[in-house]
Order: sequence, then C-alpha cells, then structure tokens
Amino acid sequence: MQTKEETLAIGTAGTGRIAAIDWMRGFVMVLMAVDHASQMWNAGRVAADSAYLLDPVTGGPLWVPGTALDPAQFATRWITHLCAPTFLFLSGTSLAMSLEKRRGLGARERDLDRHLFVRALVILGFEGLLSVLADQGIVILQVLFAIGTSMLAMIGLRRLPTGALVALGAGWLVAGELVLGAIAPPGGVRSLPEILFLVPGYAAPFYSIYPMTHWLAMMLLGWAFGRAFLRRGGSREGRLEIEKGLLFGGTSALFVAFVLRGANGYGNLFLLRDDRSIVQWLHMSKYPPALVYTLTELGLMALGLVVCLAIERRLGRAPSEWNPLLVLGQTALFFYVLHFIVLGGSALAITGGMMQRGLPEAWLAAAATLVVLYPVCLGFRALKRRYPRSVLQYV
Repeated sequence: MQTKEETLAIGTAGTGRIAAIDWMRGFVMVLMAVDHASQMWNAGRVAADSAYLLDPVTGGPLWVPGTALDPAQFATRWITHLCAPTFLFLSGTSLAMSLEKRRGLGARERDLDRHLFVRALVILGFEGLLSVLADQGIVILQVLFAIGTSMLAMIGLRRLPTGALVALGAGWLVAGELVLGAIAPPGGVRSLPEILFLVPGYAAPFYSIYPMTHWLAMMLLGWAFGRAFLRRGGSREGRLEIEKGLLFGGTSALFVAFVLRGANGYGNLFLLRDDRSIVQWLHMSKYPPALVYTLTELGLMALGLVVCLAIERRLGRAPSEWNPLLVLGQTALFFYVLHFIVLGGSALAITGGMMQRGLPEAWLAAAATLVVLYPVCLGFRALKRRYPRSVLQYV
C-alpha cells in the first residue's frame, strides 16, 4: 500500500490535465504516424532493431551483422523509437493522475480497479480489431497489447508505495538482460508465456512484438512520476523542481546509455555494434527494449518534457485548445486506431498493396493522415467532453 504521507500528499495536489504532458504525447503520435506510414508504404523500410525477431521470408534472424543500413531509412526509423517508451511512460503518468482525480470525487478502490480493468479490456479489444483488419491469419500483439496488459498488472501494483514502483521498474530494466540471457536467449522455438511476457516471437496463433514485462517497467516509472507530479506540481516552485529533476534524469540516462553503447556489451540485448559509425552507435534493440534503448528514449523524453513544461510555465495563459499536439495528445488512443486504418486503407486503395512505394511517399502519407485526422480528433474530443461518463471515457 502507499504510505500515509504519499496518500495525503497526492490527495492535496491539483489533478487537472497538464498541457505539457499532452503536447509530449501528441508529438510522439506524429512520429508514430511517420513510422506506421513507412511500415505500410515504404518498400525500403528498415526495421532490423532486434536480435530476437526472425525474417518471415527466410526464417533466419531479421538482423544479420554486417548488413548495411541505409542512412535515410535508418534515420526515419530511429527518430520514431521515441514513441513506444513515451506512450507507456505517459500512460502510467496519466493513469496515476486520473485515478487520483476519481478518488477525489469519491470513487472507492474497487471502483478504480473496475475502471482500470474495463479500460484495459477496451485497449486489448482495439488491438484485436486491428489484427482482424490486418487479415494476416494471426493475432499480432503490438503496443496496445503492452499497454493493456500493463494496465491489468497495475490493478494490483498501483497499491505499492512509489519507491517500490521505481525499484521494480528500474530493477527489471537494468537486470532484464541477465534474465533473458539465462532463460530465453535469441534463437529457438518460443513458448506462449515467453512471447507474451519476455521476448518477441511466434507461438500460434500469436505473433508478439511487444511482450509485456519490459514495457510494464516503463509504465511503473511513469506511474511513479505521475504521483510525484501530483505531489509537487501544484506550485511554480514545485514545477521548477520537477523540471530540474527531469533535466538531471534525462542527461544522466543519456550519459549512461552512451557509456554502455561504447562498451558494446551488456545493455544492448545481443545487438552489438559492427563498427564505430554513427548509424551503428544508434542501432539499438527495440524488440525487446534493451537497457541502452530504454535509457536513450526515456532520456530524450525527459528532456522533451522539460521543454514542454518550461513553455507551459512561461505562457502566462491557458494553452490554445486548437494546438494540434494538444489535440492529438488528448485523443491518443482514438488517433492511434484511426491512423492505422487510414494508412493501411489508403496504401491498399492507391498502390494496390503494402510497401509498394518509397520513403518520400511514406512521409507524404503520414502528413496527409495527420491533416485528415486532426479535425476528426477535434470532434471526438468535443464529444468526449460532452458525455464524460459515457463509454467514451475508456477511449
């Protein structure tokens, strides 16, 4: 359970939406549109960021050491690495804040558990829907699976004190490679529990890209951050403390990631550098997320939040409700599901298949999707605000 001091401190802070958090989430939704446009439009897409995933054509490793990485393709892929860690971390942050708001309005603990449970099932349902629409004969478990299952785990874990959440999350991120090396090294046939919880792979009928445990660790850290924000973010001085903490944490994470990548050993989840080129330095394991990858992306996210918080603090007025990043950040799940459908449907309608064009067309498709979905997300946000207690609260 939370300590008495934590519970009292959290309960006295403000629980309104934080524009900086919505901006940051909206920014990664833009990057996510770029990544998925590349996945559906770009014949030369680079996605060899795993020592675990197998090539569906050859059956061999997706990444073969010594393979050349096209700089433009790699850069497009690399900038989108920020998406999933930020999505998971800020999901934890927002959920921590949201549940405290509900508690302040009189919700009982079992009501909070039920809300979290239903929200998780809705997210998992959307993951299943996208698999059906993909029509590949398998159930593909992507980032919504990681979020939904992590939320189910948080029904129990949210009762732990903040220090325990940080210890569990950071502990797994640091020691997870030891565990995987001992019980689930790269190669070999995978069992269903392995692909659901530990490593990516296939076990009929599931093809798991986002096994839960690594991503749950990021949600745990985000949940702890949400509690810290509620405790200290109600004043200007508290906001400054949070910004300083994020600045220190972000730069420290990037420094440790640089050292580990330079050592080219532990922390890279068996995806080692071929040489000292910039591309090889930045070529990190996302599936599953290596320690170097996690430190890099959460470090960059922390610095991005510093910028967003500083802008919000200095505005001196309420941020614009029309800001595209704010709108996308406040309708992230809705946008996520729709952008998949729009990108996939447009690729099939215009090119007759998937990955039939090049990188420029992928960027154009991403931009067009963002333009088309912006007013749709505006309308959905208005509808959700008009009916706050409807089923829309879970989307």
